[in-house]
Amino acid sequence: MNQQRSGCLVLALIACLMLLGLSVAFNMVLAAGSSVTPDREPKYEKSTLVSSKGSEDEIAVIYLRGLISGMEPGGFGDTLVDDIKLQLKQAGDDPKVKAVVLHVDSPGGEVTASDTIYNAVRKFRDEKKPVVIYMGSLAASGGYYVACGGKHIIANDTTFTGSIGVIMQTLKYKGLFEKVGLESMVFKSGKFKDMLSGSRDSTDEEREYIQKLVMQTYDKFVGIVAKERNLPEQELRNGLADGRVISGKDALEAKLVDQIGSVEDAYAKAMQFGKTSNARIFRYESPLGFGRFLRLLGKSEPKEKVAIDLTGSLAPKIEAGKLYYLPGHYLP
Repeated sequence: MNQQRSGCLVLALIACLMLLGLSVAFNMVLAAGSSVTPDREPKYEKSTLVSSKGSEDEIAVIYLRGLISGMEPGGFGDTLVDDIKLQLKQAGDDPKVKAVVLHVDSPGGEVTASDTIYNAVRKFRDEKKPVVIYMGSLAASGGYYVACGGKHIIANDTTFTGSIGVIMQTLKYKGLFEKVGLESMVFKSGKFKDMLSGSRDSTDEEREYIQKLVMQTYDKFVGIVAKERNLPEQELRNGLADGRVISGKDALEAKLVDQIGSVEDAYAKAMQFGKTSNARIFRYESPLGFGRFLRLLGKSEPKEKVAIDLTGSLAPKIEAGKLYYLPGHYLP
């Protein structure tokens, strides 16, 4: 009996040692695959989209998809915004890359995140290499804001774009509280500290103040569109800059885009600007490094957690009290 028990213990010990060895080996492989070292900046891997023969010239394709947010985790950087900036930097430092195609498929998002990416794209365009914007199904509001940073904008005729405007909203639950007999108690240091509270009616002074903030941000948006697209600002304010979403065809007529075409047309235009006729088209991909692997593990949620989505799986995750470049119908 004791011999049998000892045999089981030995087998268990061997199994544990084997699992430990596999774990160490796996971690070493991940660490070796990572491009992030204390002495070297993060580097993306290149994945070929269109191959070329007899040329080392390259066109980098960078994707901006989904809600633009400084809170959205990045695939390589800490956030989505960091991912875009890191890819632009790598493309700028790479002598083989002659131009960039920024593929935008986004309804927009946070004001600050959109502005940060726009400025990164504009700076890259002015100081480094040409940027061609290709609009997918949707490049509205903050998506269009970012697109203004490019040298040339191409949309499909069925693309939805425009939506030049700013929106902020909060949820008002005062009536619900009254029905169920609840009352919110607030202690504040100033009269505006809880101005977006849904537990009470807003004052005229609060509404005026919030509207002023919204219009300040709107003025910047319209100013950028007018400058980048060489359009009269007042005509924009009196016309398309009222928040409406328009088709790619209408955007071309309104001079919000430069061309109607496909993604292949965007590749060709990038090669033209990059002064090359035969270039490899590639996209950046994050290497599965050890740090990224740990982040993926950290994103996993407890199995017992149950989430109920009342707004639909496609609704963007927005936060009350933040300014957004988003079409109104994207808000819950």
